[in-house]
Amino acid sequence: MFMPFLQKWEKKNSINHEIKIVNVSEDIQSGDILFLISCAEIINIRIRNKFKKTLLIHESDLPKGRGWSPLQWLIIEDQNTIPITLLEAVDKVDAGPIWKKSFIEFEGHELINEITSKVFSEKINLMNFAIENFDSIKPQTQPLSGISYYKKRKPEDSEIDINKSIKNQINKIRISDENRYPCFFYFKGKKYKILLRKINE
Repeated sequence: MFMPFLQKWEKKNSINHEIKIVNVSEDIQSGDILFLISCAEIINIRIRNKFKKTLLIHESDLPKGRGWSPLQWLIIEDQNTIPITLLEAVDKVDAGPIWKKSFIEFEGHELINEITSKVFSEKINLMNFAIENFDSIKPQTQPLSGISYYKKRKPEDSEIDINKSIKNQINKIRISDENRYPCFFYFKGKKYKILLRKINE
């Protein structure tokens, strides 16, 4: 979902910078900054050492909320202020020095496409910030207290309980990805997929 944003960013910035978008770690070469954006692979130090800095962007108020799918978990927790953290990649997950934090505000009605569009736009802003401030940034070490982790979301985390109200489960429904991890429920031995659309009247 992030690729169209990334390709547009590449086109805009390729005049002043040499940029290469890769999808697998074996295609990574070398350079000044390696951005790990929506990266599911673990990038080891051998690859990271090919760059002056390796940076990633994580949707939580680190060190709180390290781990998997923080954006989805925060929305399910009914959070409308979403922290976005730019940090250095290290061996330990989401534990590197922090370059910058920003915050996105939602109203609580947005669906997954609206949520991710706003988040992706802010990720682009943070990438631009990293490039513009590369030589002057003073990263902040993460505190050793207040550390927490989110677990990796699994398909079963999208199951809806038909004995509970829609209102009590609406955040889980609106954050679901209908193609990869759709919300679903069981009724009379059959499995049903839930598709949610917003009607602008």
